[in-house]
Amino acid sequence: MSAPAADLAESKARSASDSRPSARDRILAAAVRRIATEGIDDVRIARIAMDAGVSTSLVHYHFATREALLAEALEYSYRHAGDARIASGDLPAASHAERLQSMIDQCLPTTPSLQEDWVLWVELWLRAVRHTELRPVAERLYARLHQWFAVEIAAGVRDGEFHSCDPEAVADHTLALIDGFGVRTLIGDRRVPLKRARQAVQAALARELGLGEQPR
Repeated sequence: MSAPAADLAESKARSASDSRPSARDRILAAAVRRIATEGIDDVRIARIAMDAGVSTSLVHYHFATREALLAEALEYSYRHAGDARIASGDLPAASHAERLQSMIDQCLPTTPSLQEDWVLWVELWLRAVRHTELRPVAERLYARLHQWFAVEIAAGVRDGEFHSCDPEAVADHTLALIDGFGVRTLIGDRRVPLKRARQAVQAALARELGLGEQPR
């Protein structure tokens, strides 16, 4: 679908000195907010366009299907929230165990922003079951999280802080626990409040790494 010339000019011909986000980025930011509050099936492209300050035709020009929009919105969300939290400067430097505790906190729905990310993840899980084109997106995002944990665990083993283990396997176990406890926390399961989710994941990881009882 062709976009109006004015919209294409806005999205492609922006001067380097213009610090305003591109039309595409504004669409993705608006999509993240709308999908998180309304769900991918109920979200209206016209509302995303209005929030982003562009025409609906430009949204359709960039994203031919809802699946494409969801995939790109997740990538955008991860780049802006995920990459920010993965930056090593955001983690405590005292010990690898403390860094892992901070990483767990940053992967659970502990803040409104992370809750928004979680809603997009749940949308991805549901859509990827029926739309195979979304599965590589999920695999790619999981791979980045997996590497983040595996590298930190391997560093702790190398420095003698953790018992010898398979960092790749421990990272997989940790992400599985985060997913399981995190989704129950997200939906407000009274048996799994955030504090219990955090403690359960940290305790399981501590056992695999040969650490003593972790602070609660």
